[in-house]
Amino acid sequence: MRKLTRKPMKTKLQTIAIVLAFSLLPALRATTLARLSLDQLAAAADSVARVRCVGAESRWENGAIWTVTMFDVIETLKGSLPAQVAVRLPGGKVGHLTAAVDGTPKFSPGEQAVVFLERARTGGYSVAGWVEGTFRIAEDPVSRSEIVTQDSCGFVVFDAATRTFRAEGVRKMPMDLFHARVAAAIARAQEKSR
Repeated sequence: MRKLTRKPMKTKLQTIAIVLAFSLLPALRATTLARLSLDQLAAAADSVARVRCVGAESRWENGAIWTVTMFDVIETLKGSLPAQVAVRLPGGKVGHLTAAVDGTPKFSPGEQAVVFLERARTGGYSVAGWVEGTFRIAEDPVSRSEIVTQDSCGFVVFDAATRTFRAEGVRKMPMDLFHARVAAAIARAQEKSR
């Protein structure tokens, strides 16, 4: 008798789990990448800076996992920043639990990037456009000069006008050219806001 009562209960629980999984599936994949230009990022950002990651810590806040990454500010291109900034983004790992949020950048200590920052309501900063506003700095293996690659450059988006899929974004751009383009985008954004 005991086996008969357990089996139907196990089947019911499995059915409930499957129904819940399928009902939550659309919400789990709801992150949509809206392609942002440098002009749009410059207008949305309170500050733009070249930074070096010094560390990150994930923690529980109001029932969700958030990661706060500390950066040394190497160069400020827009706005006014202290020598070190805290950037808060959703997701991370606390103990055995991992919360992954599509579209959020993750940083490693020592890594350098140019980030478009917006002030967070909770204090500190967030990255404007998440992966859209994150540009990694690396060394070109041939020329040994610095190059910049946007985190979102590998994401493929659908272009309704041409009815094709395409990848866009900054990819392996020389740092001096990228710096000039960002400066021009910031100048245009400041002109429009006047």
